[in-house]
Amino acid sequence: MDVNRRSLLAGGAGLMALAASRVAAQTAPPVAGGALPPGLPQPTETIDLWPAGAPGMPARPPVETVDERSTDTLVTDRAVRGISVPRMAVFRPDRPNGAAVLLMPGGGYRHVVVDKEGYEMARWLKARNFTAFVLFYRLPAEGWAAGPDVALADAQRAMRLIRYNHADFAIDPERVGAMGFSAGGHLCADLGTRFAHPAYRPVDEADALSAKPICAAPIYPVVSMISGIAHAGSRDLLLGPNPSPALEAQHSPDRNVPSDAPPFFLLHAEDDEVVPVENTLLLRTALEARGIPVETHLFQHGGHGFGLRKTIGRPVELWPELWRAWIRGTGLA
Repeated sequence: MDVNRRSLLAGGAGLMALAASRVAAQTAPPVAGGALPPGLPQPTETIDLWPAGAPGMPARPPVETVDERSTDTLVTDRAVRGISVPRMAVFRPDRPNGAAVLLMPGGGYRHVVVDKEGYEMARWLKARNFTAFVLFYRLPAEGWAAGPDVALADAQRAMRLIRYNHADFAIDPERVGAMGFSAGGHLCADLGTRFAHPAYRPVDEADALSAKPICAAPIYPVVSMISGIAHAGSRDLLLGPNPSPALEAQHSPDRNVPSDAPPFFLLHAEDDEVVPVENTLLLRTALEARGIPVETHLFQHGGHGFGLRKTIGRPVELWPELWRAWIRGTGLA
C-alpha cells in the first residue's frame, strides 16, 4: 500500500479541525416521494465531495431525479440520475472496527441504484462494524468536462476524503477498501487500477493523500470496453457511440493493471445475461499476469444485479461472507 502514513497522521489539531468541519451533513439523500418502508434505516449524514462545487459543470447543470422502480411497499429500489452534487452517504456503526468500505452502486452509467447496490450493502457492513460510504458519482454522458473520467474523479476524491477525515470516523486511514457492482464494478476496478491517474486538479489538502484502496471488490463488473464483450449500454454512455481503440483501452481496467495494484476479489455468475462473465475472466487474467493477488468466485447461477436481495436460497447467497473471509488476508479486517 502506498499511503504515506506520516502525511495521514501529521498536521496536529489544525488539520483535525479542518477535517471535522467537512464532515457535517450536507446534501440530503434522495427521496422519491411517499412513505419509506419501516425497518430500513436511511442515512442521515452525507459528505459533499467538492467544497466549491463539482469541477467541469455543464452549461446546463443536470437536475437530480430519483426514480422509484420497486413495486413492493416493503423495499425501495431508487435510481438516481442528474447528480450535480456528488457525495457520499455515511453509515456509521455503533462500534467501529477501524475499517471502511467505499461502495459504488451500478446502474449502467445511466443512473446510480442507491438501494439495491448501495444502502443494502452498507447496512450489512454497518451491522458488522464497518463504516460504509455509498458514493453518488457523476454520470459521464451528462456533459461534464472530464468526460469518461468524471466518475473516476469522484471515486478518487471520495477515497481521499475518507482518509482525510479518518479520525472523525474512528477508522484507520490505511484500512479503506472499495466495492462496486456492475457499472459501479467498472468504477471500482478503474479505481483499483488507475488510482494514480490525475483525473482532476487538486483542490485542498485531502488531495495530497493516496486514492488507492487497500483492496478492491468488483462484483459482476463491467470491465472491457471492447465491442462484443463490453456491456453495450455502459460502453456507449461512458465513451460515446464510436470510441477509438485507444479510448477503449484506456477505460478497460484489464488493460491498465499496474504492478502496485491492490488485491482484488472478483465475483460473477456464469449465467449473467447482461454483463458477460468474460469481463471478470479478463480482469483476473490481467491481474495474475502482473502478480497481483486475486480471489475469484464464479457461480453457475445468479444472473445479473443480484446484490443481496436476489441471492436468498441460492449458493451465491454466500458471497458476502466469502468476501469477509478474504479481506482478513488483505489488512482491511
